[in-house]
Amino acid sequence: MATNKIVHQTNDLIITQVSENAFEFTSFLQTKDYGVVPGNGLFVRSNNQVVIFNTTANDKSSEELIKWISDTLHCKINAVIPTHFHPDCLGGLKVFEDKNIPSYAYYKTIELAKESNFVVPENSFKDSLVLKVGDKKVIAKFLGEGHTRDNIIGYFPSENVMFGGCLIKEMNATKGYLVDANVKDWSATVEKVKKEYPNVKVVVPGHGKFGNEKLIDYTIELFKEN
Repeated sequence: MATNKIVHQTNDLIITQVSENAFEFTSFLQTKDYGVVPGNGLFVRSNNQVVIFNTTANDKSSEELIKWISDTLHCKINAVIPTHFHPDCLGGLKVFEDKNIPSYAYYKTIELAKESNFVVPENSFKDSLVLKVGDKKVIAKFLGEGHTRDNIIGYFPSENVMFGGCLIKEMNATKGYLVDANVKDWSATVEKVKKEYPNVKVVVPGHGKFGNEKLIDYTIELFKEN
C-alpha cells in the first residue's frame, strides 16, 4: 500500500494511509450549528494488532471502521482512545464497547463525558498512557488545555506519527469551535507538544488535511496573544 493514499471510501468513512503503519480515518458528524462536519481519527498497526485514537462520529461508521480493520487488514483492535469528550471523538464508542474492545481516556474526558451523558470510556489514566501494539508502542499524553480541558495527543514513536486531535489545527484553519476552549493556554500547550515530540514527521489534526510539524507551528501562532 502506498502512503498518502485513500484505501477505503464510502459516504460515511474515508481511510487514508499516512505512513507505512498509520492510517487516518475521516467520518462525518451532523451538527446543529455547522451542518455536517468531517472529523479525523488515527489508527496504527504492528504485527496484526491495532490501536485507534478516537471513534468515528457515530455507530454506523464505527461498525464500518472495525469491519475494515478486521476484514481488510486482518488485525485485532487492542484499544480505542478518545482524545477528548466531544462526539466527534467518542460518538461511536458504544459499538467498540459492544465488541469488548477496551477504551481508555484521560480522567477528565471520563468526567466530562459523564456530565454530558455520553457513552463513557472504561479505563482512565492520569497524565500519560503507553499501550503495546504488536512489538511497538503508542503514547497518549495530556500536555495542557486548549480546544478543551481534556484534549490529549496520540503518538506512534516508531514512525513519528502524531494524532494532534482538535488541539492541532490544519494549515490556514480558523480558531473554530471554542465553546469548551481555553484560548489563553492553547498556544503554550502546543509549545509543550512541539518540545515533547521534536522528531514528528506526520501530524493528523482533528479536522482537515494532515501534514507535518508546520501544523504545530501554525497552531502556536494562531492562538498567540497579540
